[in-house]
Amino acid sequence: MRVAVIGAGIVGASTAWHAAGLGADVVLAGRTQPGEATAAGAGIVCPWPSANDDPDWFRAASEGARYHPGLVAELAEAGERGIGHRAVGALALAADDADLHRIRRRVLERRRDAADTGEVALLDESAARALFPPLAPGLRAVRIAAGARVDGGRLRDALLRQARWRGADLRSGRAALVRTGDRVTGIEVDGERVTADAVVVAAGAWAPELLAPVGVTVRIAPQRGQIAHLSLPGADTGHWPVVMPRATGHYLVPFDGSRIVAGATREDGTGFDHRVTAGGLAGVLAEALAVAPGLADATHLETRVGFRPVGPDTRPLLGPVPGLDGLVVADGLGPTGLTIGPWAGRIAALLATGANPGLDLWAYDPVR
Repeated sequence: MRVAVIGAGIVGASTAWHAAGLGADVVLAGRTQPGEATAAGAGIVCPWPSANDDPDWFRAASEGARYHPGLVAELAEAGERGIGHRAVGALALAADDADLHRIRRRVLERRRDAADTGEVALLDESAARALFPPLAPGLRAVRIAAGARVDGGRLRDALLRQARWRGADLRSGRAALVRTGDRVTGIEVDGERVTADAVVVAAGAWAPELLAPVGVTVRIAPQRGQIAHLSLPGADTGHWPVVMPRATGHYLVPFDGSRIVAGATREDGTGFDHRVTAGGLAGVLAEALAVAPGLADATHLETRVGFRPVGPDTRPLLGPVPGLDGLVVADGLGPTGLTIGPWAGRIAALLATGANPGLDLWAYDPVR
């Protein structure tokens, strides 16, 4: 069978790779656009301390986190080793002792159904700063050993390379859906029609404009995120943990090469305005320096802007479209795209090829 995929971000790349691995003839259509979320995302894989109480969101996020190590290992066997994934651990910062114990309880409770957190430890000020030296004095943390980070752009590129190796046809261009009666029968890429047995839409924040012409409405809107990349000369940051200040929703993500990513704004109502704003950058840096004043002398390398595809709630939009055969949506992952995305692509590939995904998708209905 033939599966067409629209979207070359992390979800589309994962879908194409998995579908090709399931034996499908895959055509993926994508084009580079300013503000693509995959390349701009921080790459935190650590859902356990999140304040989000939606159990269906956590189910998807924990499955996503659980899926990463096996995927990375499989890609490494294929020769893809430079994707920036490492289980460096995560520090969930606490304002006081009561907050510290609340975070720990939350992580341990969630571990019952997602037993892949590794060690969960309470850290005093000195222990926290030993792991992340720029931290402000007086901060305590819960350390979650399984917390990880990944370079979204590199992971996406690796999946696309391996999808091509599996026989996928990767095309660059503007895509549109083709509908015949009550079925989607393929896509058009820059005017060239490609027939398909199933089509997966994984176009991120641009999904609504693709789906509207075939009569499908999805409640997805772009949320602008500005994220600063810093360099701390002389610091060996490759093994430093991810830092997650609970009260603000901002974060610090260290990578190899003395690079630290600080983010991020969550700006609704901006449309696709792809600009770094003075207020956005100032806010990101202020939040970063409030928890890690030791970064004050870091070099500002760049600021990236991405449009998170935000749905009507925090859960992904994942599943077949009711009443329209042959169409699967895998989108709306919001700020957890790099955590959930590879797993969501696997689920979309299973659905598109007629296989059983092994879970009830009711809560993720794409047209809810």
